[in-house]
Amino acid sequence: MLIKFKPITPGLRGTVLVSKKELSNEKPYKTLIKKAKSTGGRNNQGRITSRRMGGGVKRKYRLIDFKRSKTDINAKIIRNEYDPNRSAFISLVKYDDGEHKYIISPKNIKVGEEIISGENVPIKVGNCLPINNIPIGTNIHNIELKPGAGAQLIRSAGTSAQIVSKEQPYVQIKLISGEIRHINKKCKATIGEVSNPDQKNIKLGKAGRKRYLGSRPKVRGVVMNPVDHPHGGGEGRTSGGRDPVTPWGVSTKGKKTRNNKKTDIFIINRKKK
Repeated sequence: MLIKFKPITPGLRGTVLVSKKELSNEKPYKTLIKKAKSTGGRNNQGRITSRRMGGGVKRKYRLIDFKRSKTDINAKIIRNEYDPNRSAFISLVKYDDGEHKYIISPKNIKVGEEIISGENVPIKVGNCLPINNIPIGTNIHNIELKPGAGAQLIRSAGTSAQIVSKEQPYVQIKLISGEIRHINKKCKATIGEVSNPDQKNIKLGKAGRKRYLGSRPKVRGVVMNPVDHPHGGGEGRTSGGRDPVTPWGVSTKGKKTRNNKKTDIFIINRKKK
């Protein structure tokens, strides 16, 4: 659910945020957090390698169970929480043997519901099982690329993929980008969509809120000098005078950056533009 604010200040006038009313106010589970160090975009020599990063509020990293390796043991949803490190919400689950773990919250999961991971578990939101055992047309998330390696695809807020067909030893998955690709039938996936679908409608409202998230100001190339950027210089205001590029002359619109020929054979249809 989205919340809007009365325009009592310029920053609040356009602000639209996601309501966290249904999330827990408790501190994160102590044994499932670790320190997260901010790099500020700098490498081990202190040089900036990723621009426009820095500042931001301190945050602790929540250890998420992407493998769902505890099979055939029921787990109950204890509470749903906000995670500052990702766009989706997370859920604290307690297994019947007493162990606690964090998982990515599926959409509409409620406190008290039970979930389970295994080979032949029911097709129910939050349950995790091999893709080969999931019916065609089912929405899934938290998809593995290699069996047992842990989920790598479809983990951000509001996303889901769909099973299109099954051709041994692969299953065809349609991703949210429109890309269709083969994935090993033994890879696990979780039933349902990822929580927090309203994330895409957020309007931060002021520059300061962007700074809380660790972003620094972005200076356009056309307002720089020629020594600083290919778009720089010129008499009066100019629009660049060439195709958009980075300060190092690499195209920034439409240039394909994918460089993994080993896995090209698994992609059937490229993502839609």
